[in-house]
Amino acid sequence: MDELRKIDLNLLLALNALLVEKHVTRAAVRLHRSQPAVSHALAQLRAHFDDPLLVRQQGRMVLTSRAQALAEPLQDALASLNGLLATPVFDPAQAKRRFRLSLSDYASRIILPTLVQHLRNTAPGIDLAISQASREVMMGQLQDGELDLALGVFNEVPADINSQALFSEDFVSVAERSTLPANGALSLEQWLARPHVLMAMRPDAFDEIERALAAHGYSRHIALALPHWSAALEVLPGTDLVLTVASRAATSVARFDTLATFTPPFPLPPIAYQQVWHSRKDNDPAHRWLRETLYACSQPR
Repeated sequence: MDELRKIDLNLLLALNALLVEKHVTRAAVRLHRSQPAVSHALAQLRAHFDDPLLVRQQGRMVLTSRAQALAEPLQDALASLNGLLATPVFDPAQAKRRFRLSLSDYASRIILPTLVQHLRNTAPGIDLAISQASREVMMGQLQDGELDLALGVFNEVPADINSQALFSEDFVSVAERSTLPANGALSLEQWLARPHVLMAMRPDAFDEIERALAAHGYSRHIALALPHWSAALEVLPGTDLVLTVASRAATSVARFDTLATFTPPFPLPPIAYQQVWHSRKDNDPAHRWLRETLYACSQPR
């Protein structure tokens, strides 16, 4: 390091050109610099190495022994520096990497099958570790570096967290068919009077539905709060419960002969599902590739 401080690194580029071209004018052309500038650089290099480096023999310039000894190590050093400063290239087929994601079992059902199939076919060295947590916990884990990506509905994100919309879905309500009127739907008064199932990691969560209702002075009775999408439909048969979820979460309703879906009788804003990550990951080529891949795998088919 002490020796590096004694020399301008631009002189090393000039030295490399001089050693390769063995000619000041040709070295100047190679460097896109003027001949006097390269001549001045050669003078500085001669002083630094205490060696003429280039000498004239029989009408042409040749390298001194010292210059010959410098040529190969210098090229190796410049190649290493170039690799250090160059934009890294990510090759998914050759990469070995483990990514930590947090998402609900709802998102897991929608996205993971396509994502995992794609990874096994194109990037078999990429491993995934999946966890599930509340939105607040996910944000903290992203900021602490415990997560690479989190997927969910995030109304507000901190300044150091970046987000990308993955897809948008409408809400649909599900209930036991025998408890519905003849037209297969509930009025707003009937819908609000029924006990509801809340899908949330925390039983006291104030989700998108609660916010939309509260904005108009309404509220609903949450008779059951649970974090498991996979169990949400299972609890409905034989009860008067109403479940209101994203439309793709209700695709398995057909498995239940007694359940029916209907449009909620209150205008609920679409669900904007997102992926979020810490800004420190922005320029990581592997992380960027994962985000792009996950986006592609999340699109409705």
